[in-house]
Amino acid sequence: MEAAVIITYRCNARCHMCNTWQFPTRQEDEISPGFLEELPSLDFCNITGGEPFLRNDIGDIVKVLKKKAKRIVISTNGFFTERILELAARNKEIGIRISIEGLPAANDELRGIKNGFDHGIRTLLELQRMGLKDIGFGITVSDKNAADMIELYQLADSMGLEFATAAVHNSFYFHKHDNVIALKAEVSRHFEGLVSELLRTKRMKNWFRAYFNFGLINYINGKERLLPCEAGIENFFITPAGDVLPCNGSPEPWTMGNIKTQKWDDIWNGKNAALIRQNVKSCKRNCWMIGTAAPVMKKYIGVPLKWVLRNKLKSMAGKHIWK
Repeated sequence: MEAAVIITYRCNARCHMCNTWQFPTRQEDEISPGFLEELPSLDFCNITGGEPFLRNDIGDIVKVLKKKAKRIVISTNGFFTERILELAARNKEIGIRISIEGLPAANDELRGIKNGFDHGIRTLLELQRMGLKDIGFGITVSDKNAADMIELYQLADSMGLEFATAAVHNSFYFHKHDNVIALKAEVSRHFEGLVSELLRTKRMKNWFRAYFNFGLINYINGKERLLPCEAGIENFFITPAGDVLPCNGSPEPWTMGNIKTQKWDDIWNGKNAALIRQNVKSCKRNCWMIGTAAPVMKKYIGVPLKWVLRNKLKSMAGKHIWK
């Protein structure tokens, strides 16, 4: 099972695709590390926000979650370099992903942080120098920054870093309902270029990332998901208030229970959770975000594997993979 723990809605960024910063949580209302002891054993846990390094007790949160999850990755905008390095020095086995929305001018405009690109890259270089292995950066693609995607991938590749992608979505989590990709053909073309680049590498992990990005093309063009959504079965989200949700892509929070007031088994196996899973089953939003796509890619590995084998062979033969 996989989880995302949203530890705060406070954020120092002013992103164009996310209004969470306009609805910050109060520090005194945010879930304390001890409540996370209630979580089950996890294969993977993403610590996210808001900006998670605004939590002064993020070290205590990591300490608890290390007992629960085989792998932990923290998503951050990378601005608070010293705080990130301090935590990483004590937890070199964790992963760090820094959000970078384009080349310097585009990133700083879209993230709303002056010199944000410089802070992010500096943090990554320092983490790399420190010896962390599970580090990288990622982009949330829109009409405004799709043209920078290949260059960012090439930068990540040249630095030996992981590269992640997402597309703009609307939901309660982002407090956005007007995110739209109007230039579908153009944005899809940039994603196709990235998929081709990933398939041409010798790294198997990149081939499956190509499949994930193919799924983003599918989403952008309004098609059904490549794989079923099993949010609330294969994964869950925890909000800063302790609510347990199947995902962060619904129009309003679909709350299964709360770990501050309930035992995990009562939440996960309760009647309310069963009703929420029916909501997920009938949902037509066709989101394709890594938090809900990755678990089903692993569960139904045969589907992406066949796609990878077929299109890897095409790429080696110099053929267009979309035919």
